[in-house]
Amino acid sequence: MAEWLEALSTLQVLVLVAAVLLGTALAAAVLGAALVRAGMRRPAVVEWATALTERALGVVKRPLTLVVLDEVDAVIRTGHYTQNISAALEENHDHLTALVAEKVRQDPNVRLLGRLPGYDTVVREVSETTLRVLIEMLQDPRTDELVRDLLRNNLTQIRQAVRLRAHEDVVPHTPADPPPPGLSR
Repeated sequence: MAEWLEALSTLQVLVLVAAVLLGTALAAAVLGAALVRAGMRRPAVVEWATALTERALGVVKRPLTLVVLDEVDAVIRTGHYTQNISAALEENHDHLTALVAEKVRQDPNVRLLGRLPGYDTVVREVSETTLRVLIEMLQDPRTDELVRDLLRNNLTQIRQAVRLRAHEDVVPHTPADPPPPGLSR
């Protein structure tokens, strides 16, 4: 029954959803007013309209999700996300090296090493080298292709799960353990 919905474009599906919701709301208002004038109570009409709207959304939900995933997939193919990360690292280079030096200095495991002569120079040079290599790796087209493949494979898996309704039978996650006292997130 819903196969014809999957053939619609994104705009057509959105217009259809808006028309169904608007039509349902208008019909509920007219019917509710008529029934109230006839002496009936409003909650029955509201329940009927709610049930109708939920059913309409249930029919449209999956195809709409698939259409949105297709759009996301198309957008992801056009981006160069690793190059954006690389540009941000270059822009904040000085702040990042200072942050690394500060965190290493505060690390309780390097108390004795921190007293060695030239320790700050070694930390600075290692930070600079690591950051430079990371930026070069992120600018490499192979890393960009790796990220695109990762995102594409995840979208394919999500799309397949939506089509098969595999996500409807999954037990919700248990909440995360609270952090130990005195440890901030």
